[in-house]
Parts: sequence; structure tokens; C-alpha cells
Amino acid sequence: MSQPLVLHPDRALPVDPEARGIARRLYRKTAELPLVCMHGHVEAADLADDLPFADPAQLLVVPDHYVTRMLVSQGIRPEQLGVPRVDGGATETDSRLIWQRFCSNWHLFRGTPSRYWLEHELVEVFGVTERPSAESADRIYDRIAATIARPDFRRLALLDRFRIEVLATTDAATSDLAHHARLVAAGHAGRVIPTFRPDAVVHVANPGWRDDVAELARLADIDTDSYKGFLEALRQRRRAFADAGALATDHGHLTADTTPLPDAEAERIYASALAGTVTPAEAESFAAHMLFQMAAMSCDDGLVMQIHPGVLRNHHSGVAAGFGADKGFDIPVPVDFTRALRPLLEAFGQSASFRTILFTIDETTYSRELAPLAGAYPSVRLGAPWWFLDSPDAMRRFRDAATETAGFYNTSGFVDDTRAFASIPARHDLARRIDAGHLARLVAEHRLDEDEAAETAVDLAYTLPKLAYQRRG
Repeated sequence: MSQPLVLHPDRALPVDPEARGIARRLYRKTAELPLVCMHGHVEAADLADDLPFADPAQLLVVPDHYVTRMLVSQGIRPEQLGVPRVDGGATETDSRLIWQRFCSNWHLFRGTPSRYWLEHELVEVFGVTERPSAESADRIYDRIAATIARPDFRRLALLDRFRIEVLATTDAATSDLAHHARLVAAGHAGRVIPTFRPDAVVHVANPGWRDDVAELARLADIDTDSYKGFLEALRQRRRAFADAGALATDHGHLTADTTPLPDAEAERIYASALAGTVTPAEAESFAAHMLFQMAAMSCDDGLVMQIHPGVLRNHHSGVAAGFGADKGFDIPVPVDFTRALRPLLEAFGQSASFRTILFTIDETTYSRELAPLAGAYPSVRLGAPWWFLDSPDAMRRFRDAATETAGFYNTSGFVDDTRAFASIPARHDLARRIDAGHLARLVAEHRLDEDEAAETAVDLAYTLPKLAYQRRG
């Protein structure tokens, strides 16, 4: 027998009755606020094309690494979930079968944030009323398929349905921003904005690096045969992004090292990279140097600098080779921020024209390093829990660990990070409930008045992300 799927109105709120009552009132202050989505991986091309979603599996399963990762961990091959292969080899194309595999394994998501987001999507977005299972899979598939076929469920229409005030995409330095130009022409200027991500051109040992730099040169119309030309091409592309509405840059390095190199050494390593003789150690030191250079450029153009180190990309080389970059299991590693960021912060940390937002998936650094840094440097904001940590209990640990030192107002407010467009409202809803619970405890302990808690809840959900991502200067 199919089981009903119902969302409890108090989900993720505190268990204690007194705190729960306060949290309900605080949550009501934020539940209907617009969504400010300052970091994410929804594709600008998909928004500009505004085509219907293909089907339920392609919407909710195939592109969501949280979902596929869990299923793969239980022995289901990526090919069986329709994940495309780099070589164009065979993968499952029967979306009903992919959906059936997902629903048959619904129990695997118990206790995970994916379960929360998926339930929210199924009930609130698609009107599903029964729990996913092998028996209910086809009925749920048909319900979602009928819904996404409607014109009011096109991507641009969903911006309104989801109350998304601004949505930032993440775009390579070599993006020509043509899709964003189409969105501006369609009347979405300032609502869908790009974010400058230069990772592919600053990690000089990456396969394809020289091709990426050649494309950078073409778009900037600047010769990148020299290190000086390379820097000028980056400056030009940053200006193009800013002109297209960008507010931020995004940097996903393995470490947070920001040690600058002497110009002559940077020039030498750059020349070695062009010649194909760069060593791993040289590439690592150049990447650190370029984080410093990106900060210097932010002081000039005002783009807010997001840094999220500490992920060992493509842990399994075979899976990465078969399915592409970032598909081979990204695994967290410990990160040093205090020493690593010192060169950058000594140079720019007191500057009114610089702002950096620090994210981590190494939560041991919250109270030891990140909160003290955000609590000292006016240019630093501490980002919301990131990726593996954007879950109910990890969000609670973040507030407990960071607030005593950094306060609420040295944080960015909630920042979602997803390719799964339909999950964006669920992610914001969860963050608002967790923050309501944290603030309710402070009220119940007589550490905060309820009017202050209500004001803070609104700031965390709406005001702080807008302030944190304001262009500087």
C-alpha cells in the first residue's frame, strides 16, 4: 500500500515546546520573504532558452549529485542513473526506469538533507501526496510530468513562483556571457546575474589549460603569451562580467594559500606552463599567487571574492575519466585558513574596497579560525554552511560555533549552492527554520528579546546576503 507524503508544519523546528512556539513565530516572519540566491550552478543557457524540463528523472535525479552519489554508494552505477559519459558511451535513457530506481531506493535518503529537499519539492512544488516507492513510482512520475509540461512551470516562470529576487549563476572566465545578454534582452537584467569563476585558467597544470588560456585571449582580445598579458586579459574579462551585472567572483582551490610570488617567479612559472613543463609544486604555488592577484583585482573592480577551499576533486580517477570533471567523488580535506589567508588579509583585509566571503566544508575551522577571522577583519564575512554541511544538524553546529565570536552580522546570511533548480526554495526554507530554532533558544534562555530575534531572522534570510554581496568601492 502506498503511504501518504505530508509535510509537518513544524519540521526542523526545536523539540522543546517553549522554544518551538517561539520558533514558529520567528519562522513566520521569514517564510514568505523573497529568495536571494547569490551562488549557484543553475545554467544561464537553460534559463535563457526557457525550455520545458525534460522529465522527472532529468529534473530531480540525473543532475543532482546529492541524489546520484547516495545511490552510487549503494552499488548502483552512474550509467544506470542516466549520468552522461564523457566518451558518449551507453547510459540509461529510459527516464521511467531511472525514476523507478530512485523511488525504489527512497529509504536510502532517510536522515539526509536530500530527503528534506526532495519531500519539499514533491509536495510544495509538484503536489505529490504519496511517498516514493517502487509501487508509487509511475503515479508520481506522471504527476510531475504533467506539472512540468505546463507553461507556468518553465524556468523563467519559476523565478516568480519561487519568489527568487536575484539568481547568480557561476560562469567560467571564458564564458562569452551571450546567454546572460539574452536574459537581459528578455527583461531579466539584475535578476539573473553571472559570477566570475577563473579556476580553469589559474590552475596551470590542468588538462586543457593552454586551450582555456587561448580562449581567454580571444575573448579579451589581449595576447596571453606573457604573464603580463594573462593578468590584463583577466582584468578585462572581470570588467565584462561586472558590466553584465556580476557582483562576485568564485574560487574553488584545494588550499586557502594566498602567498604571492615575486613577479619574475610568476612569469617563469607561467612560461613553463605554456611550454608544458610546469611541475605540480610550481602549479600549486602559482594557484596561491593567483588568489592573491584576484584579491588585488577585487580592490579595483569591487567584485566580492568567494573562497571555498578544501575539496579533493575527483577522488576516483576512473569515475572522473568516465563521467567528467567533478563526477569522480569530491571528498573534503582539512584546511588551514589562519596562516594561509594571512598574506591576503595583511594586504587587503582592512581595505574598504575589498570583501571576501569564506566558505568551508571543514567545520572544525568554524570556532578555531573562521569566526575569529570574520570577527576581526572588516573585509571578511563568514559564509553559510557549504555543501556537505548544508544539513539541519550541521547548520545548528555552525550557528553554535561561529556566532559567539563572529556574531550574526559578520556572516553572509544563507547562500544556497545547487544545480537542482527545483530544490532552491527547499534549501532556503530549511535554513530559515534552523535559524528560527537557533534564535528561539536564545530568546528562551533570555539572551535575546523576541523582537531582536525577529529582526535577526529577517536579516539572515534576506538582508545580509544582499549586503554581503554589494559591490565594493
